Amino acid sequence: MGNSQSGAVSKEILEDLKLNTKFSEMELVQWYNNFKKQCPTGRISKEEFQAIYSKFFPDSDANTYAQHVFRSFDTNADGTLDFKEYIIALHLTSTGKTTRKLEWAFSLFDVDKNGYITKSEVKEICSAIFKLIPKDELAQLPEHENTAEKRADILWKFFEKGDNERVAEGEFIKGVMENEGALRLIQYEPSK
Repeated sequence: MGNSQSGAVSKEILEDLKLNTKFSEMELVQWYNNFKKQCPTGRISKEEFQAIYSKFFPDSDANTYAQHVFRSFDTNADGTLDFKEYIIALHLTSTGKTTRKLEWAFSLFDVDKNGYITKSEVKEICSAIFKLIPKDELAQLPEHENTAEKRADILWKFFEKGDNERVAEGEFIKGVMENEGALRLIQYEPSK
C-alpha cells in the first residue's frame, strides 16, 4: 500500500496510459477506483460492458454495437476487458487522434478479425450503428441514407471496391480520410 495510488493501479500501466491517452494521472486513478468499485475482479465482462454502454444511449438499442465495440477492444480475446483495455477504449472512442480512431474503427468493422473488411461486415456494423439512432432522429435522415443498407452502400463506394472484394486497413483509413462523408457514415454522434 506504499504507492500514492493506494496500491490501485500499477506504475507501468499508469505511465503507459498517460503516454497513450489524453487522461492525467489523477483522472486515471479516479477511473481506476471507479472501475474497481464496478468490477471488483479487475475485469469487465461483455454483459457488464453492454449495460454500461447502453446507459449512454437510453433511447436506443446499443447492445449490438456494444458487442462489436467490446470485441474490438478485447485485444487478448479472453472475453473480458481489463482496466488498460477499458481506458484505451474510452480514449479512442472519445478523443483519440484521427488515425488511431480510424485504426480502431477498422478493427470494429473487421468483424472476423482477418485483417480485411468486406461489404457484408460494413453492413453488419452500419446496422449496429443504426440501432443507436433514436427513431425521431432516423426520421430526419436524408432519403439516400435513411437505412443501414443505403449507408453501407454509400460507404463501400468510397473504397472503390466491388461487392465481393475486401478492404485492407490502409485502404480503409485512406478512404475515410479522403472523404468527409465517409467519416460521418462510420459513426453516430447523438444530437443531444
